[in-house]
Amino acid sequence: MRDEDTFEEMLTELARRREEFRELRYVPKDFIDRLKRLGLYRVSTPRRFGGEPMPPAEFLRRIERISAVDGSTGWVASFGAQLVYLGSLPLETQAALYADGPDVVLAGGLYPVQEATPTERGFLLNGRWRFASGCMAADVLVVGIPGDDSTSGKPRGALVRPERLEIVREWDVVGMRGTGSFDLIARDVEISRHWTFIRGGTPVIDEPLYRYPAITYAAQSFSIVSAGVARAALDLAEREGGGRASITGAPRAADRPYYRAGIAEAEATLRAARAYFYEAAEEAWQALLDGRPVSDEQNAHLRLSATHLARTAAEVVAKVVSLSGTAAIYRDHPLQALLGDALVPQEHAFLSPAMYDAAGAVLMGLPPTVPAFR
Repeated sequence: MRDEDTFEEMLTELARRREEFRELRYVPKDFIDRLKRLGLYRVSTPRRFGGEPMPPAEFLRRIERISAVDGSTGWVASFGAQLVYLGSLPLETQAALYADGPDVVLAGGLYPVQEATPTERGFLLNGRWRFASGCMAADVLVVGIPGDDSTSGKPRGALVRPERLEIVREWDVVGMRGTGSFDLIARDVEISRHWTFIRGGTPVIDEPLYRYPAITYAAQSFSIVSAGVARAALDLAEREGGGRASITGAPRAADRPYYRAGIAEAEATLRAARAYFYEAAEEAWQALLDGRPVSDEQNAHLRLSATHLARTAAEVVAKVVSLSGTAAIYRDHPLQALLGDALVPQEHAFLSPAMYDAAGAVLMGLPPTVPAFR
């Protein structure tokens, strides 16, 4: 990873530009290029192709710090972890993907899965996919197509260069507004079978990071964004609590016992959820370094801690808003943007309430109750 001072300089620029990104509704390419120069898009590139693989917990802490400044940018930066998805691509395809260097920005819309017509060389794509976060600055896009007998029913991802797809800028939301989660449209786009991969398939890369559960890592990278957003809300509440008295003549927030107690409780709640999250990540990574696979139980704790953190962070931000009085009801108050951002991660399918049931089943020795749990 690059120089820490440069990382801090990036955060300073982000604080200055985050409103610009929200107005654009996406993080522009010049800022993504800055994240590239910091190495955030080579942390999951295989070492054999010039990558600098980073332990998951270390990368997730970086994303948390970015998200504390701007959740949307943290969300887009988190896709630096998702090149592990591509580990089942043929080695020749991966070599071509990284031919120009290890810093590759992946984005895409996997859902809804769209039918793909088999051709002599691969598949003919037609369809529209949603939620392609970060697509405006991506080097390669992935779209979801059905699996077949050769994939054991698991869906495929198809890699397509951005110029071959239409990006439809329909993204009018209250949270994560700057993620550029636009729609992608393909019209008679043919791709080679060699540029498709089985989502959750066995990787052909034999490196520790590629033995870490890929779908689980994606869930963690989304969840930690919410922790950064909640951190920003608490920092704001603690700064503003010592500010001016209420316009009604009531004492300032810091002089109110319920405010002090409520913020302190929220602080403890967030820190506890974060501790579980990072503990699970570090234990699973250590198992790989010790030459052991990530066990089903460890994976269950990874999924459970990620889901719990996302939901806890959203509750923390909502509590901060509820304690902040009438000032927080105004549209231009910073808590409004944080509240919207905090709502989004917990709504992702990887972090839904169903993950509690699935994790509980695994911890009791039963099969997970949802697909793609690992």
